[in-house]
Amino acid sequence: MMKYSVCLTGAAMDLEDEPLLFQSSWDAEEEEEQDEEDGESDTQINGGSSTTGGSIVWGAVGWVYTQPWVSGVVLGVGVFLPCALSAYMFLYCPPLDIDLSYSAFEVHSHFSAERFDALTIAIKTQLGSWDRRRRDVNHYDFTALQELLLDRLGRQGDESHESKGEEGDRDSERSHTRMRRFAPNYSYLQSQALWRMELVFVAQGGDDNNIFTPERLRTIHHIEHLLMQHPQFHQFCWKPLEVLRDLPLGPSYCSPPSSLLSYLFPSERGGRIYYDGMGPDLADIHGALSLAITHPQFYWYVDESLAPDRLSSSLLRSEIQFGAPLPSYYSLQDRPEEQRQRFRNFVVQYADILAQQSTSQVKVLYGGTELFDNEVRQTFHRDMLLALISGGCITLLVYVLTSFSVFLTFFGLTSIGLSCQVALFLYHVVFGVRYLGILNGVAAFVIIGIGVDDVFVFISTFRQASHLVHPVQRMMYTVKTAGRATFLTSFTTAAAYAANTFSQIPAVHDFGLFMALIVSCCWLWVSILMPAALCIWTQCVDPQENTCLKWCDSIFPPFFAREQSSYSFLTLFIPPLCLILSHLGSCDTDVDAAILSLSVETSLSPPGRGTAGVVSANLQWALRHWVAEPAVEKRKVILGIYILVLLLSAGCCCLLRPATHAPLLFRPDTNLQTLLGLRNNLSAQGISCHMCSGLFMEKPHLLHSPTHTTPSMPGFHAQQHTQSPSNSTLQRPLLTVYVSKLDVGASITLYRFSLNTSVPSPWKSLSAGHGEVPSFQAYSGPHSNFSTHMTVCVSRVYHPHPRWMITSQSCDPRHGWRSEFSFYVASAEQQHSRRLYFAQHKLSPHPSRVCAEPPGCVISSGPDGPTKGSFYIPLPTGKRENTWRSKTSGFNPCSGGGCGQPAVRPLVDTGAMVFVVFGILGVNRTQRTDNHVIGDMGSVILDPNFDIFQEIGHLCQICKAISANKQLVKPGGAQCLPSGNKLSSILPLLNPDCHSLPEPNLLPGQLSHGVVGTHGGRVSWLSMAFESTTYKGKSSFQTHSDFLQWETFLQEQLSTLPESSALRRGFQTCEHWKQIFMEIIGVESALCSLLLSLAICVAAVSVFTAHPLLLLPILLTILGVICLVVAIMYWLGWELGAVEAISLSILVGSSVDYCLHLVEGYLLAGETIPSLSAKRQRRSLDAVNHVGVAIVSSAVTTVISTVPLFFCVIVPFAKFGQIVAINTAVSILFTLTVTAAMLATMGPANFNRPPGAVLKASLAVLGTTAFGAALCWAGGQLGPVTWHTAVTM
Repeated sequence: MMKYSVCLTGAAMDLEDEPLLFQSSWDAEEEEEQDEEDGESDTQINGGSSTTGGSIVWGAVGWVYTQPWVSGVVLGVGVFLPCALSAYMFLYCPPLDIDLSYSAFEVHSHFSAERFDALTIAIKTQLGSWDRRRRDVNHYDFTALQELLLDRLGRQGDESHESKGEEGDRDSERSHTRMRRFAPNYSYLQSQALWRMELVFVAQGGDDNNIFTPERLRTIHHIEHLLMQHPQFHQFCWKPLEVLRDLPLGPSYCSPPSSLLSYLFPSERGGRIYYDGMGPDLADIHGALSLAITHPQFYWYVDESLAPDRLSSSLLRSEIQFGAPLPSYYSLQDRPEEQRQRFRNFVVQYADILAQQSTSQVKVLYGGTELFDNEVRQTFHRDMLLALISGGCITLLVYVLTSFSVFLTFFGLTSIGLSCQVALFLYHVVFGVRYLGILNGVAAFVIIGIGVDDVFVFISTFRQASHLVHPVQRMMYTVKTAGRATFLTSFTTAAAYAANTFSQIPAVHDFGLFMALIVSCCWLWVSILMPAALCIWTQCVDPQENTCLKWCDSIFPPFFAREQSSYSFLTLFIPPLCLILSHLGSCDTDVDAAILSLSVETSLSPPGRGTAGVVSANLQWALRHWVAEPAVEKRKVILGIYILVLLLSAGCCCLLRPATHAPLLFRPDTNLQTLLGLRNNLSAQGISCHMCSGLFMEKPHLLHSPTHTTPSMPGFHAQQHTQSPSNSTLQRPLLTVYVSKLDVGASITLYRFSLNTSVPSPWKSLSAGHGEVPSFQAYSGPHSNFSTHMTVCVSRVYHPHPRWMITSQSCDPRHGWRSEFSFYVASAEQQHSRRLYFAQHKLSPHPSRVCAEPPGCVISSGPDGPTKGSFYIPLPTGKRENTWRSKTSGFNPCSGGGCGQPAVRPLVDTGAMVFVVFGILGVNRTQRTDNHVIGDMGSVILDPNFDIFQEIGHLCQICKAISANKQLVKPGGAQCLPSGNKLSSILPLLNPDCHSLPEPNLLPGQLSHGVVGTHGGRVSWLSMAFESTTYKGKSSFQTHSDFLQWETFLQEQLSTLPESSALRRGFQTCEHWKQIFMEIIGVESALCSLLLSLAICVAAVSVFTAHPLLLLPILLTILGVICLVVAIMYWLGWELGAVEAISLSILVGSSVDYCLHLVEGYLLAGETIPSLSAKRQRRSLDAVNHVGVAIVSSAVTTVISTVPLFFCVIVPFAKFGQIVAINTAVSILFTLTVTAAMLATMGPANFNRPPGAVLKASLAVLGTTAFGAALCWAGGQLGPVTWHTAVTM
């Protein structure tokens, strides 16, 4: 490729009259017709009209767009029709919903989705919903399967009496419960926990990421109390019936948050301890956690790193339950949607409250179905509001680039907006798509740049056609030239977007369809409305705008003088510059004048003209002399640089690796994304622990005074609770440190630390308040936990006043510091202690300060260190006596070792749950009527040959084999049977292989994920569940290997079964597999769309250019742009995920616009030069002169329209905007340099695109397409093996 380019570059200029080296057979015939074509070109440029039917049509179009009243009618119809279509769509068609769900990206036709959907449909068909009725589901599974097994054993008669007895007991219990429920003087409203709000508190700040520190726990306690103090909380809180046993709590008692703080902040009523978290003081941390960990439910609240010998967690979970039915409703079924709406309106009020509760030590995350969905909607709407900012910037820029024409700016942007309405009508009504996906929101930003491109081309072409005196001829030329140019680019862009419609991902398919429609409609509406607007503007509005500008110039001369400054500057600057460049041979004014017949705006407008056309004229001159001419003259250098950049970019493209983490949907620092990331380490959403707190786990305890002990340190070391009395009671003298200050500048204050109460002049004593600390006490030596040594250093050099510094290290004598005195404090909170903060200023003279609150010590950024941080000092004796302490302060429930052994960690669905399913063949979607991911999922196809009694032995063997594979299944993660205590004892009676089935390690009350389905008195299908070792936070490409291990191992087990066994048709499925294949297929389909759009663009450009040497510069430019954009992604540290791949799929359509416009300008430049001596360099310069203003204006508007996307919270929006902006900048740079240099080097010098060439190119493209389709069909018919043999022969 490099040799080819160099050879072509060196020979192109020397052999202009000879046939081109790589010219096709098309050129031989075109050379014979060249004289006729030149004559026709002269006729067309001179305004001569033809007698053909096409000229009559174009003449009618020119007449329509030169009559103001007809143009007004066109504008009226063009505005009325989209508005009428929109009104019909919103009034008479089904509503258009916005689908922000994650399922919009799921590929329902993929086998992983079909497997999991089949299992989901089977469960929902027989038992109800997937999560909400799990308790009823498992009870149904247990009883149904038990009855069938007992019937198989012939013991149904013996067990019937027992069953009836149990049912009688249950009936009596239910009746007794109903009697209690209707007891007098008690309201049973809100007694069922229906909704919940999730809270996650994450430790942050400092090196210690343990959430169980006194400061962090008090912060969490304050936040939970703040939430319960909401005025409407009592109307929605959960009021459990279980609290009736505790009379002091009362019948209207609201359940506190389900949290470990129920153990850490117990309350005292009537001499009894209640673990409800409502106490005012912190209990002994180690003792409270030691009591809580005796229950398996404890592990639900913490992360997976916590262990009984290491009571440390980086986070703490909490849930606030809300009950139903609400007041004024009789039951859950009484207007359920209305109740849900009332709760939603209430709970979303917490979002603003919780968003402000994070501190430097604790990050507060909040969620729950209603809160999370509401925040997603709010985030989407806020990001969409950025389109208004983008629209305002674009409006201002278009106003400037249209030479300050309000009329052209208004109708240019209006035509874009109206086209969006027409596209939305076609998308929703004609194509029947009922949903707008999250990706469709990007269209609001991208279509502005695409539409403005078409608008600028029409305006620029109309102004450059001023050499045609007759209005009809000028308008005909504008419509034909601009319409054809914008059609080429719009067609290729729409085709590139339409390539995404072949994607299997519904959201990407809908996005591609919507963008293809909106680009096509934008071209159509701009082509219809802009000529009419130009007609009215030329004959009616332009004189009025010039008069208005002159009037404003006379009233506000200073302001408009600045507007004219650019014109005046260039008017004075251009002639001397051309004089200088003429000596260098690069500014031939005579040559320029010869080609101004096409582009009269190259000469600046006279001063009397005002501002009309000044901006575009100046920009046109700058592009020609500062960009085009250097690119043409230095074309060999530019092509050499292009080859080097292409090779370097291609190498970087190979280094771009697939994503190594799960795709981000929101910015990493947001509540939404942090919560989504943490859910990979937390239990599944289907597990709720609303009765796991100490309120339900522990009975009220009598309060005993000996249980009051000293609170433990955050590290929870055993020696902290076994200190000898002599050490704990050893008294050390207290020092009093006095602080004074001296203002030495506007922003610098010196602080003096002394053990003397006297304050020398000019120092001043401090007064309490505003965070100031006039004095504090500390120990003179180590005392108990007050063992942190602090030193006060003083320096009297390098500054007129002494400076004091507090540090935890020794003083540095090299900088003049010497020790003044020292004291001892505690590094963690103690009883009767107070926290102080200290910091040192980074600016000279580097003073230190001690303050009571962190805001007062924000004089040093960065992490804590020797001269910045906090410490705890003892409270004075008088304050200790006056400090009120509740009876639960420091309460240790485990004093004396009465808490018991820690519970074994249960499984809480932290890994991917894999289901092994038998008896289900697949899912039938033939009756599915909707066209999107929301709606009917289809029906399940059952295996009629599945018989559980014949296969019971094989099923037990498979269960044991899978659970024994520790690489795939966590210990205790096998859930082969539904919940029930008797099934494991019945199965061994049927088959000896069912002895010692693995038992799952579940939370108390947690139900098994194993499910059986019955139909017609027989078990029709069975699903075993296994909690896998797969971490859900890995990337899809990494997780794919886990899927292959599961698939391979299961197939190995099934292959050992007899051929006649129905179990051989079993499969494994997992919801997580759907997600990983969604991203993998997204990347693959996006890359396929990239290649498909490239093929479509090659075909379109081949037809439109009708010459291989015009096609080659465009292809090389697109290739260079794509490679450089991907290389920039690599340099930015990006990875190739679904978002990046989808964004790359539109690069071809966005890259081809500008270079195709330039090639179109190259062809138009040939039409203006009648002589055969026209050279490619002249045509390349004239091409930039013709379309440069339009494409640069379009590029600037596109970049500005996508800049607001950079600030979006939704990551796909932000990534999409960044890629489009980078692609646009690279495309316009390559077009004005590389494409211009290639055209000047290899472009056909005398080719003007006759109709015969276009027809031949179309036939060649069709033939190539047919040949490719025939090869694909033949490959599919012959099969892989036969096809491979045929090819090798």
